[in-house]
Amino acid sequence: MVIFLLSLLPSYAFADPEPIDTIIKTHSMKEVVINAKKPRYKRKGNPAVELMRQVIEAKGQHDLHANDFAQYHKYQRMTFALNNISQEKVDSMAILKRPLLRRQIEFCPQTGKYILPFAYNETATHHVFRKSPHEERNFILGTNAEGVTELMPNGDLVTTALRSILTDVNVCDDAITMLERRFVSPLARHGAISFYHYNIVDTTQIDSIKVIRLSFAPANPRDHGFTGQLSVRADSTRQIVECTLGLPVKSQVNFITNLVIQQRFTPLADGQLVLSSDDMFAELGVIKGHRAFMAHRSTTYSRFSTDSIPDEVFAESDGIREGTSDTKDEVFWSEHRSSSLTHGEHNLSSTTELVQKRLKKSVPLYILRTLISNFAETNLNKDQSRFDIGPVLTTVSSNFIDGIRLRVGGQTTARLNPHFFLKGYAAYGTRSRRWYGMAEAEYSFLRKKYSPLEFPRHSIRASIYSDVVSASDLMWTTSRDKDNVFVSFRWQTVDHMMFTRQWSATYELETNNHLGVKLRWKAAELTPCGSLFYRRMDGTDVEHFNTADLTATIRWSPGEELVNSRQRRRYLHHNAPVFTLAHTVGFKGVLGCEYNYNLTELSIEKRYWLHSYGRLDINLRGGIQWNRVPMPLLIMPVANQSYIITRGMFSMIGNMEFINDRYASLGVEWDLSGKLFNRIPLLRELGLREVIGFKALYGHLTERNNPTAPQNLGSDLFEMPSRDGVSIVHPMTSMPYMELNVGIHNIFKILRIDYVRRLNYHLPGVKKNGVRFCIEFNF
Repeated sequence: MVIFLLSLLPSYAFADPEPIDTIIKTHSMKEVVINAKKPRYKRKGNPAVELMRQVIEAKGQHDLHANDFAQYHKYQRMTFALNNISQEKVDSMAILKRPLLRRQIEFCPQTGKYILPFAYNETATHHVFRKSPHEERNFILGTNAEGVTELMPNGDLVTTALRSILTDVNVCDDAITMLERRFVSPLARHGAISFYHYNIVDTTQIDSIKVIRLSFAPANPRDHGFTGQLSVRADSTRQIVECTLGLPVKSQVNFITNLVIQQRFTPLADGQLVLSSDDMFAELGVIKGHRAFMAHRSTTYSRFSTDSIPDEVFAESDGIREGTSDTKDEVFWSEHRSSSLTHGEHNLSSTTELVQKRLKKSVPLYILRTLISNFAETNLNKDQSRFDIGPVLTTVSSNFIDGIRLRVGGQTTARLNPHFFLKGYAAYGTRSRRWYGMAEAEYSFLRKKYSPLEFPRHSIRASIYSDVVSASDLMWTTSRDKDNVFVSFRWQTVDHMMFTRQWSATYELETNNHLGVKLRWKAAELTPCGSLFYRRMDGTDVEHFNTADLTATIRWSPGEELVNSRQRRRYLHHNAPVFTLAHTVGFKGVLGCEYNYNLTELSIEKRYWLHSYGRLDINLRGGIQWNRVPMPLLIMPVANQSYIITRGMFSMIGNMEFINDRYASLGVEWDLSGKLFNRIPLLRELGLREVIGFKALYGHLTERNNPTAPQNLGSDLFEMPSRDGVSIVHPMTSMPYMELNVGIHNIFKILRIDYVRRLNYHLPGVKKNGVRFCIEFNF
């Protein structure tokens, strides 16, 4: 994508810079080869191991938060560049011969290679801390971004995701989360001594401080650990002065061919050593051994203070301080930048401006943006698009009622109005010959940059909706469109469907600490179609069923990280717990609603890291329908009928197979990240990774809601769905439903395939086995 953008740069007449081959010769270094026989490693009697025990015991001295108060300023710049630019590349690649690009090429002393910066972003932050009562705030003082990624849709999504993946590192932590993995720290209190091999290298001086230098590496080079060196004081404090971290040569991390983290600790007035600089250099490539890109994250900490902080400072909310964000003011950055921009970074502003002028109405770039964002802009200049058409992947799909289904839709952008948004679609079923549609209007109390989905959200919206759905569609837990072309392929025939007409009004409020409150009023008319029918136990057929209810939802996910695309939010890492509590109240007699009902549901999601044994995702759900209600208002499990792996949903439960008025479910998935395969010859060379999952559902239908119970014969409850006179609903016993999945991912670095096995409830017509897949990118 970046090479494509740079290839369209204009060929302006610039004076030719000094030939790159001449510059390379001045920086070249002769090859040095060192051969040494590796001695057998022993922990017992090893002075390096005893020294590391002392260093681990003393690591708390580096914690600035051990003081009653603490504050500091943080400056961080993330630069992205084309990597390993050589004279051969300049001669063979036409785009690098353009004078404008040749002037951008610069030498990176940390990697010893020539690079071509194409984007950077920088942030200045003020951090304050109080021990008691515990309070912590991060105030963003200013942000700035330059580069060709600003020309792409979701360019901020890419940079935000990379910043989160190449996150800040604290070597004193027991575990270091980075690259969407959890690495064992060389200073972990429990496990580091058995996980790593340590050796004393030498003694030396750093800034007149005598230090002992130790090297470390994982006992198994394919485990999630680091190689590197620690320089610690040679006195009784055993404080760390410098640290270098890298990835083992045989590391199975994808797309990262080289990673180096350099950290420096600075003494405060009281002698405490605290982290003052943190530089990360990552060389990236899709193909192993090819280092096509480089990312450099430079972080510095300054203006340390442990003086008391006024209470009113902690009364402010985290986030951007008004009037200081998104600034390109050079006076501001001259004060907050800890290091000046390189000439390649400095020229990015003018380079991007030239590219933008050239590409304002570029058709190839327009097509590329459409493929990436799943929306087609109505202006070749993305900055001028007031309406986007899409999602593109819903244009053609299929279902049992409609056969082939055609759909066109779109949404307005903040370019039309930063507070008021419209969205909708129209669809047509070729078999049913029916038209469907949706229209929604939303007013955001917060000014948006592009989409109303941007975090945080504070808005009111109203919508009207008419379409055909299945019961499993209503249970869908993700934001993926239910008529997405890929979701249209189902592993079973879903012929129990319903036409729905729905009116709703929603108020939603989200806070910066990721606490969300949503109030939704909804009225709906459900009309059965296909093999589904509504019939009371007294034999009366029901043409349609009306509901009217109010739902209050509270969602809290402290520490959650997310980025926005035009179509949906993407959550990073899933490290933060997610608590969701919802209650729905139905009002009999309002807008034709025929029953009073109360439904309460609670869900908890959490990811646990198991150090070098991968990660464990746990999903707990439970709910109760408190009233006596007919079948459409009972609870059905979150069942996925497609072949696409969907997080948190059952893979082998059929449409409307289980219907309950109370339930509890458990989902557990253990991604071992190659812990087993890395120890098997041949498999470890393929880089394959194993995953094991288990899901269980316990449900119960009480007699008051069971239409087959003797006291309900001839009542106004509905018959259970059936096909050819045979019920498709299976009553649940005291034994929970269970299914198991065993999968392999990282196939060609992008593909995951699962074998799914239904462990019980082997009834006639149900499938016991299945295969599911998805495209998945993991480091």
